[in-house]
Amino acid sequence: MHCSVAQCLDAVGEWWSMLIVRDAFLGVTRFDEFQERLGISRNILNARLGTLVDAGVLERVAYSEHPPRYDYRLTRKGRDLWPVLTAMRQWGDKYAAPDGPPMVMTHAPCGHVSDAVMTCSACGEPFRARDVRTAPGPGAVEPLVPAAL
Repeated sequence: MHCSVAQCLDAVGEWWSMLIVRDAFLGVTRFDEFQERLGISRNILNARLGTLVDAGVLERVAYSEHPPRYDYRLTRKGRDLWPVLTAMRQWGDKYAAPDGPPMVMTHAPCGHVSDAVMTCSACGEPFRARDVRTAPGPGAVEPLVPAAL
């Protein structure tokens, strides 16, 4: 499908994939650490790590030759998933955590627990669905059907 959302889901849309990316942001790099934290079977973890490496989200970095062992580190492409993961976490905190968020984020420069907020990169105003207008971009191959948000 010629759609940026579909392409993103192709790379990271499988349930375990974003949990692996989440843990990578939390500093997990080794296969056994991912497996222990997630409780995922080794064969599924191996497949998901392979998909994330093939998609350029993670890179494998050797730390042992005999036996061969690798760290899995976020690439720039992987680090660019931070706002996606943050939005998912905030949604889960609001709608799926009846006892409150299981983790809070503190903005290091000011020291406050905070939520991320989308703003327009041009004017700084909030970037809300109802304030957006769509138009075909340079990669469009089919006309867009405007939808009411």
